[in-house]
Amino acid sequence: MTKLLEIKNIETFYVLIYALRGVSLSVDEGTITAILGNNGAGKSTILKTVMGLLDDQPDKGTIEFMGKRIDGKDPEVIVRMGISYVPEGREVFEELSVRENLLMGAYIRRDRAAINRDFDQIYGYFPVLKERADQWAGTLSGGEQQMLAIGRALMNRPKLLFLDEPSLGLSPLLVREIFNIIRTINKEKVTILLVEQNARMALNISDIGLILENGRFVMKGRSEELVEDKDVK
Repeated sequence: MTKLLEIKNIETFYVLIYALRGVSLSVDEGTITAILGNNGAGKSTILKTVMGLLDDQPDKGTIEFMGKRIDGKDPEVIVRMGISYVPEGREVFEELSVRENLLMGAYIRRDRAAINRDFDQIYGYFPVLKERADQWAGTLSGGEQQMLAIGRALMNRPKLLFLDEPSLGLSPLLVREIFNIIRTINKEKVTILLVEQNARMALNISDIGLILENGRFVMKGRSEELVEDKDVK
């Protein structure tokens, strides 16, 4: 199986505090990989480090995407290479419409006809977004904003999609809906790296699970095995 993303021994710090300590992981093409852990474990820091969102980080180690080094590159370059990122807390453009938010996800693309076709695909995943196409994003519910954030990221046609805590603040019903859509997106040949605190839901849809504690991975395995592990529970 082709390794799409490979992280080797990265170390990332905030001021004098190390957030990641020698973290290594790989993401195989076509899979869903879940990173699990408590608040403050360093889960989101992994995604931000890969995306180049932390100045001069990682301090050590290497990051390769599709066989090319990307550590130290600007976020725009990384996005153009084919990684999209849905941050924790959604962060939609509140005073733009739903359609305008989706267009922002395609800002590096010039294939207008294909972009219009992709709107139909996004609306297929999230029919409520089509109903709210002209509505300000800031007036959507939390679940609708999460759908919009995911849809916006998909408009870049990514090879790899980063999802940071997509279940955060959502009702159990919406969580199930979001995770079912994530599984569908993966079946459409989008590789996914998922950061989550909802371990059971994440392990139920992922192929590989990794448990992060205090900036280090302490457990890794097939998700179907981890979900039954007493330490994980």
